[in-house]
Amino acid sequence: MEKLNGYIEHIIYKNEENSYAVLVVVPEGLLPEEVEEALEDSSAITCVGIFPGITEGVNVEMEGEYTNHVNYGMQFKMSRFQTVAPKGVEEIKRYLGSGAIKGIGPALAIRIVKKFKADTFRVMEEEPERLAEVKGISERMAMDIADQMVEKRDLREAMMFLAQYGINNNLSVKIYQEYGPDLYKVVEENPYKMAEDIRGIGFKIADEIASRIGIRTDSEFRVRSGLLYVLLQATQNGHTYLPKDELLTEAYELLRVEPEYLEANLMNMAIDKKVVIKGEAVYAYSFYHMESATAQLLTQLDADYDAPDLMVDGVIASIEKEEDMTLDERQKEAVHGAVAHGVFVLTGGPGTGKTTTIRAIIKYFEREGKDIFLAAPTGRAAKRMSEATGYEARTIHRMLEVNGKVGEDSEDASEEVSFFQRNEQNPLETDVIIIDEVSMVDITLMYALLRAIPGGTRLILVGDINQLPSVGPGNVLRDIIESRVFSVVRLEKIFRQATQSDIVVNAHKIQRGEAVTIDNKSKDFFFMQRPDADHIISVVIKLVQENMPKYVHASPNDIQVLTPTRKGLLGVERLNKILQQYLNPPADGKAEREFGERIFREGDKVMQIKNNYQIEWEIQGKYKIPVDKGCGVFNGDMGIVREMNDYTSSMWVEYDEGKMVEYPYKQVDELEHAYAITIHKSQGSEYPAVVIPLLPGPQMLMNRNLIYTAITRAKQCCVMVGDLAVFEHMVRNTNQARRYSGLCERLNPTI
Repeated sequence: MEKLNGYIEHIIYKNEENSYAVLVVVPEGLLPEEVEEALEDSSAITCVGIFPGITEGVNVEMEGEYTNHVNYGMQFKMSRFQTVAPKGVEEIKRYLGSGAIKGIGPALAIRIVKKFKADTFRVMEEEPERLAEVKGISERMAMDIADQMVEKRDLREAMMFLAQYGINNNLSVKIYQEYGPDLYKVVEENPYKMAEDIRGIGFKIADEIASRIGIRTDSEFRVRSGLLYVLLQATQNGHTYLPKDELLTEAYELLRVEPEYLEANLMNMAIDKKVVIKGEAVYAYSFYHMESATAQLLTQLDADYDAPDLMVDGVIASIEKEEDMTLDERQKEAVHGAVAHGVFVLTGGPGTGKTTTIRAIIKYFEREGKDIFLAAPTGRAAKRMSEATGYEARTIHRMLEVNGKVGEDSEDASEEVSFFQRNEQNPLETDVIIIDEVSMVDITLMYALLRAIPGGTRLILVGDINQLPSVGPGNVLRDIIESRVFSVVRLEKIFRQATQSDIVVNAHKIQRGEAVTIDNKSKDFFFMQRPDADHIISVVIKLVQENMPKYVHASPNDIQVLTPTRKGLLGVERLNKILQQYLNPPADGKAEREFGERIFREGDKVMQIKNNYQIEWEIQGKYKIPVDKGCGVFNGDMGIVREMNDYTSSMWVEYDEGKMVEYPYKQVDELEHAYAITIHKSQGSEYPAVVIPLLPGPQMLMNRNLIYTAITRAKQCCVMVGDLAVFEHMVRNTNQARRYSGLCERLNPTI
């Protein structure tokens, strides 16, 4: 085992989740004038490993071994380390000048050390008032510096205490910020409290800590936390509640305590308003509130407006003439519904005239002098809406004005609601709101939207009920339609121009469960049979890299590979590694960096995989001068890596509309490669061409809705590659994992 002592000159990369870091360490014993030479001639040492609580400028003692990395050369792979107090005057000066203590820069560090020399740290901790003797430090600043010294020492001790329970650096900081010195009492008496108070600490982390401490398995703290954990895990699968029997069964599997004891604790949780029990349905309190409030707000919004049929028909006829469009009876019925009702729903598959109908509705309200907002759940869906209608559309998040500030957990809703500036106190100022791709909208986003819509505003919801439901909890569009409370028009007729597309025709056949002709004589719908994963991948590579771009006149990055699963031989994770090597291979002058098991390089196609309401974007003009700025990048947004900069330890990603976002290296865990994405992630998007690899998969996943959604993402060409029997099975399979949601019943209790 080798030893290495020195100080951390620079942190190249740090993952806040698991504390994995890449550091530049200057070995102990170098004179000040030798440090610059070490950095220039690379005699400073690159170190890798798990470094909880590490900052630049600190001194470290490490054990590990030297390894020769294939891309980055000689590295020290740390297996054990500890931070040590700076020993000499130069080390103290360097530590203080590193920025480790807020408010102290290099110049002030020199003055402090000149005054107190090797006694500096003792003075800062024991006699902090003496810091005011240094020019530039007030008494208040001196006390603040002392507090930081104590806090950093306390935080470091807390991290070391929590590390023995497997808690990473990021969560340790959250725990310390939440409880301060009381964290030891919380951890030792009721670690399950952390699962309730701190986002990111779930039941399993708390349970592991509890088991090490020796807390009884039938502890009331444990049982209540476990029940809530099961409920919140259910929301990850799209449910807003669980039936009581199912909840108790799953909780028993998790906790292994008597069902009677579980039920007794569940009743107590209801009394404490941690859960809500409605009949056999058990909700986490926030989701019950959101669902009930959504139903109430929709009902309140659904006013009836005076719109005589003859008058509306006359306006429709005038619009048809002026816009050179012809509406069928269902489309005219939709215009009537939008005009006469406060809430109106338009649903239908591809090629059924939804866009033409939306345009007619917009024209109608324009004639009445109404202000109209158009929005969709994702940037790509909003862009499609703009292109199709000729009117500006925004994401729902942008319309609600993401404030970029972390909100406090709300008692009556999930955290996401607090990120929007538009709400009941600051409502949207418009007459008509049209939302497209509503099948993607979950209960949380719908609740946030409705909070911001004042009475007297018309809300028009547009979507395809046959697509996959939202990734988040709820079944909003289907529940609204099936409640039979609101005016709904279903468009079913495929218009003549759409019948020329086999993508459209076959999508409707699939939805009706009819056989699809597979003879590869189509211009836009193909199936290439291949026996196994390796053959399938070879075909996919050739299609994306060579054939499809020429056929649809697009770049390889515009061709999207859609796959049912994340794992497995044809899963997203494996496909992306392979496709990256062919579509964006290493090259001289093309920067790249390795992060754990992934390599990002300039030119990579990437996707944001979590909502980030705080991250800033800018649209750059000439000479990279920003011409527009804003906050927020959201789950599913796709972009291209434009620049990687090891000097600033960051990379720039360009999203739709030229939005440039800078990601510090420590934040790249919010991104993943997007050469291949899951079909679920493709909702609301449209691509010139899609390639769909198919092999057998989980029964509940490989169903009609999934293949229907995948095929309808293609605008010009759809190619499936793999096992034809799998495709035919998916068309026949109407089974879907049931979603427990109560919005339909909240809207119409008689159903």
